[in-house]
Amino acid sequence: MKTQTLTLTLTIVAALGAAPAFAQGRGVATPPVQGFDFTFTGPSAQTIQAIQEAAAAARAAAADAREQLTFAFAGRGWEWDQTADRDREAARAQREKDRETAEAQRERDRETSYYDQGQGALDSSRWDRAISYFDKTIELKGAKADAALYWKAYAQNKLGQRPESLGSINALLKDYPKSRYLSDAKALEVEVKRASSTPIDPAAETDEEMKILALNALQNSAPEEAVPMLQKVLQGTGSPKLKAQALFVLAQSNSPRARDVLVNIAKGNGNPDLQMRAVRYLGIHGGRESRAALAEIYGSSSDVDLKKRILSSFMVAGEKDRLLTAAQSEQNPDLRATAVQQLGVMGAHDELWSLYQKESSVDVKKQIIRAMFTGGSLSRLSELAKGEQNPELRLLAVRTRTCTRKRRPITSSSC
Repeated sequence: MKTQTLTLTLTIVAALGAAPAFAQGRGVATPPVQGFDFTFTGPSAQTIQAIQEAAAAARAAAADAREQLTFAFAGRGWEWDQTADRDREAARAQREKDRETAEAQRERDRETSYYDQGQGALDSSRWDRAISYFDKTIELKGAKADAALYWKAYAQNKLGQRPESLGSINALLKDYPKSRYLSDAKALEVEVKRASSTPIDPAAETDEEMKILALNALQNSAPEEAVPMLQKVLQGTGSPKLKAQALFVLAQSNSPRARDVLVNIAKGNGNPDLQMRAVRYLGIHGGRESRAALAEIYGSSSDVDLKKRILSSFMVAGEKDRLLTAAQSEQNPDLRATAVQQLGVMGAHDELWSLYQKESSVDVKKQIIRAMFTGGSLSRLSELAKGEQNPELRLLAVRTRTCTRKRRPITSSSC
């Protein structure tokens, strides 16, 4: 707008300045305007200076505009170049990623194929072929390398290649310390060494799992030699896990000496955790002598928790008579309730009915009704629901009978 105004002004000024000269050059007189004394004298110096300044400013503005426009187009072109570069780089990176993903998948597929063929060879007892496929699996160092090492050691042992089998086991233990095959590998190591006439010495073994595996192997082959070692472990400074495993191995033995050690620990000659385990093992694995030992411990102990554990062991061992005796004669209400409950678990319907007839305590009778429910004694519960004189006990019998028919717990709201 400024440029147009300036151009118009210059045109007018130039025209006004040139008019008298033009007229004179043509020989034409310029008559005066009526009523005015009008003479063309040309623009003043101030006007010319203003016009010159305006023209200079206009030229400067135009140059600045051209410069800004040029820079803007140049910058846009640079941005376009940068965007194109980024797009090309992203596309290249994605192609590289896709290539790596595809290659990794091919590696996994190849590993799975080798491993599955090795397993198939194991199923067919083709040990050499299995080792070959497992070697190929191991070379790929993928997710199945540790499993392949274990099964390679297994196949080598089957072929009688004891040193090679132990080498594969050692490679597994060293290279894959977090493998889920470690326990199996350690057990296999014990078997391989026993077969190669170089059994593991439990006393010299520092690894706890290996120690207990060696003791278990020794227990199977020479129980009289294993018992003193197991006893030493139980009396030593090993971890609770090691001692618990040693006690379990000891409980599997039919040796009288092993049973004596177990009974001794059940009597309290060991820490309380081992004592409770020993009581449970005597009920599970012990014979008549073990149950007699439990009854002796029950009679001599004042520890309620220990006695409850013994009552539970009596249930496991099928000792109805001992449980009935405790339910009839025990002075501690908790122990009487526990004995009644264990009779219910055993399904001792006649014993529970006999107890109910002789019992005078309402609370104990409630425990017996609940034990009848646990044992599924529907006929006895029906008798109580019809003939019990105590309203509270009769209501409980009705409710437990309903729950028994619906096979729902007593606490169910629908009973």
